[in-house]
Amino acid sequence: MSTLPELRMTGARPFPPRVSAFTRPFWDALETGTMRSTRCEDCSLLGFPPRNLCRACWSRRLAWTDLAAGGVLYSFTRVHVAPAAFRADAPYAIGLLDLDDGVRLMCRMVGAVEPADIGARAQLLVLRYDDGALFGARMTHSSPTT
Repeated sequence: MSTLPELRMTGARPFPPRVSAFTRPFWDALETGTMRSTRCEDCSLLGFPPRNLCRACWSRRLAWTDLAAGGVLYSFTRVHVAPAAFRADAPYAIGLLDLDDGVRLMCRMVGAVEPADIGARAQLLVLRYDDGALFGARMTHSSPTT
């Protein structure tokens, strides 16, 4: 998989993730510009977020695999009244993306996103904060802004 584009963000992550021994491969891959998750080796289900148990067949035989770098915007919402950790960023958009490999995920949208963008192409990107990476997405026709 190709390296995801990066967008430099100011300051620390508003709500840093909890990194466990299990999720470390996800966060390490994101630091290098790759989105990863787990695929079941018994039923082939690819899911997000990464899990240590297949949600379809309950197998524990899971392998790490790269995710698609883009997909289609399924839906989004614009947050105006935000939790304290994100208050400085309001208003901001949160989108549901259907990635090209079939995974649906929720993430921060950067740049312009409008109702007419539903069904249009979006690209994942690494949001590079001072204390580490998070992931987000932008519409492929828009320029990134925070």
